[in-house]
Amino acid sequence: MYPRFSDLLNDFFGTNFNLPIQTYGFFVALAFIVAGFLVYHELKRKEKAGLIPAQTKETVKGRPPGFAELFFTGLFFFILGFKIFGVLFDYQVFTNNPQNYILSLHGNLLAGIFFFLLAVIIVYLKGQKEKLTEPIKVETVVYARHLTPVLVLIAAFTGILGAKFFDIIEHLDELFRDPLHVIFSFSGLTFYGGLIVAALSVGIYGERNKIKWPIMADTVAPALMLAYAIGRIGCQLSGDGCWGVPNLMPKPEWLAILPDWMWAFNFPHNVINHGIEIPDCVGNFCFALEKPVFPTSFYETAICTAFFIFLWFIRNKLSTPGLLFSIYLILNGLERFTIEQFRVNIRYNILNIQISQAQIIAAILILAGLSGLVFFNRHKILKTKHVSKN
Repeated sequence: MYPRFSDLLNDFFGTNFNLPIQTYGFFVALAFIVAGFLVYHELKRKEKAGLIPAQTKETVKGRPPGFAELFFTGLFFFILGFKIFGVLFDYQVFTNNPQNYILSLHGNLLAGIFFFLLAVIIVYLKGQKEKLTEPIKVETVVYARHLTPVLVLIAAFTGILGAKFFDIIEHLDELFRDPLHVIFSFSGLTFYGGLIVAALSVGIYGERNKIKWPIMADTVAPALMLAYAIGRIGCQLSGDGCWGVPNLMPKPEWLAILPDWMWAFNFPHNVINHGIEIPDCVGNFCFALEKPVFPTSFYETAICTAFFIFLWFIRNKLSTPGLLFSIYLILNGLERFTIEQFRVNIRYNILNIQISQAQIIAAILILAGLSGLVFFNRHKILKTKHVSKN
């Protein structure tokens, strides 16, 4: 396993880097970047098809920055300077646990104050230079594709909050035992919690910018599927605990061509230090699972990549907004409900049926997707043209 991204590079190239970038975090960031690229492409395509109108927004030119603008700009650069220079002067402490360092009060106070003052002065002087005796209102045209960076930030921020909230609900005993650690720890993120909260937030933001929610939902559907597949690569490579139940069965002959780890794997040097100690191992990550398990993260990456290709192919074939997202919900629910049969997770007893939180939500998503297919086909609440295949 490769807890840090530099471990992966060192293994492949025989180098000896010590970068503070965790493998899981790297692939999560990559997932957001790829998703942003796909969303930008889809928004642009739907603009050309006339599905999303351009907006005219009014801004005021020539007004000097107010106290709030100066303060929050300065605060942002204070945090940057505080943490960046803290890392430079205490790099080893940072690399030992980057997440804890970011959320801690460790940093360089003088650098933070310097960058705060510098930012405030620059913004103030720039505002005074552009100040007009009589501020004027200027109209600018804003295209939907230009909203992509904000959409990605909203999805990332609210997604993490939602993922954390749903994980806390599933581990209330840990919350009561150590609330600060549970709330501020980067570990423990529930995918469906992030999906639900991020989807609601992005939908609301889209509506406020005159993008009908069925169109916005279709826009992000393929990106969500591929982003999830990429994120699961990070789970597999780092060994973050998203693995399956023990698998002691011999590999079937029809799978003989595949590597053994695709059938059963013990995740050596996993990032959460779970299992038994590896003899003669030196470093922070010296544990491997006692029994090999199903590498479910790998399975999810393979399945969701195939589903992404399918969604990307049919997106031009569907003229009714909402259908593509409904299909996404069905595929997502089926994939997760099935894979949960092989995963380690908390189970609930409902009508004598053992089921996980993810399976409950997956079942709801499947029903929602099926209902969406019926609803959008019958009502066709938005009249659209066939989208170009650019």
